[in-house]
Amino acid sequence: MRVAIVDEELPYPADSGKRIRTLNLTTRLAERHRIIYIAHPGPDADQTERAAALLRSHGIEVVLASRGLPQKSGPAFYGRLLRNLLSPLPYSVQVHRTAALCAAVARVARESDIALWHCEWTPYAESLRGLLRAPWVVMAHNVESLIWRRYCEIESNPCKRWYIRGQWRKFERFERRVFAETAQLIVVSDQDAAVARQQYEAPRVKVVENGVDVAWFSTNVGHVSNVPPTDISPAINNLDNARDARTLLFLGSLDWRPNLDGVRLLLESIFPQVLAAEPQARLAIVGRKPPQWLADRARECRNVTLHSDVPDVRPFLHRCGAMAVPLRVGGGSRLKILESLAAECPVVSTKIGAEGLCLIPDRHYVEADTPEDMARALVQAMRDPRPIQEMARQGRQAIADRYDWSILARKLEAIWLEQLNSK
Repeated sequence: MRVAIVDEELPYPADSGKRIRTLNLTTRLAERHRIIYIAHPGPDADQTERAAALLRSHGIEVVLASRGLPQKSGPAFYGRLLRNLLSPLPYSVQVHRTAALCAAVARVARESDIALWHCEWTPYAESLRGLLRAPWVVMAHNVESLIWRRYCEIESNPCKRWYIRGQWRKFERFERRVFAETAQLIVVSDQDAAVARQQYEAPRVKVVENGVDVAWFSTNVGHVSNVPPTDISPAINNLDNARDARTLLFLGSLDWRPNLDGVRLLLESIFPQVLAAEPQARLAIVGRKPPQWLADRARECRNVTLHSDVPDVRPFLHRCGAMAVPLRVGGGSRLKILESLAAECPVVSTKIGAEGLCLIPDRHYVEADTPEDMARALVQAMRDPRPIQEMARQGRQAIADRYDWSILARKLEAIWLEQLNSK
């Protein structure tokens, strides 16, 4: 079957949850289907070319729009935010629907015999409407309006809260329309499926969960050869592959707003309480594209190290005592928890952090919803690591049975084939 995937960017390097999911599913499906990948070029031309070369090595044809997306900073960015007040579309839908991408979609639709179109992020459905004769499906990595509602609930600045509420309402209207129009809505969790059906009356919803390469993350860190020792903090590097209960980890894309909210809470409230109880505690923050304020704050904080854009996160997962997931905002489900448990790394998470995963609190991970509860749980994990390490062991078995990418690729393929057979 010939399938066209439309996305914001090429899914490489695999340094964010969305890219990891997209790359793992797409390359597996390319073994059995002919795939064209249509996306905007990234700001780094060399990185875009490396990403295109990787996809082509898997037999995937790459089509790049003639122009990239505008920057998310500077006066022009704030001008676009203001102009969006006059648009019925959410900002992230309006700015991503570019003339260059629509032209690329129209050209592929005209020149190629596409059996199915696959929209890899909900806002890109706007770039497909009215251009296609073949059916199109939408991969909703999150219910976007749910994320904006949670932003609104925690925002203390009245002006920002007013603007965020407007985006939340726009996304509610946009998602209701898209969920009704798509031939198949694909979500990443049963919780998101329930929201789509009950709140938005989506008529056709199926679940393909987020996943993990269990075997890859299970690899003993002593056998990881492609990570220079200098990329690992001294606190972790001197452990001879043993876990250090006093070293905590925060892992996630540091250019994603929910992660930044979580890491700010960790630095301002949770970790200071941990340090007060355990002065030798250490925190490693690992992720891509940290903003300058985070780099500055990490340097100012005692026993905190920031590791940006590392080539391999496994050394951190195999050597820390526990991973903290203090998320207050989010949707979908967190790949970082799947990766952590695949490495048998213990997890302490908020309910929202572990949302969407078929994991049981106090059996597979520790649930802690307030900063005080999370600090207490992390201190307890340091003082007596055996119970939480046993939870991680059971968690690994739970995800191996349900969340391996090979299993999930077959689920997505079945949805594609069902659309082909229903034509």
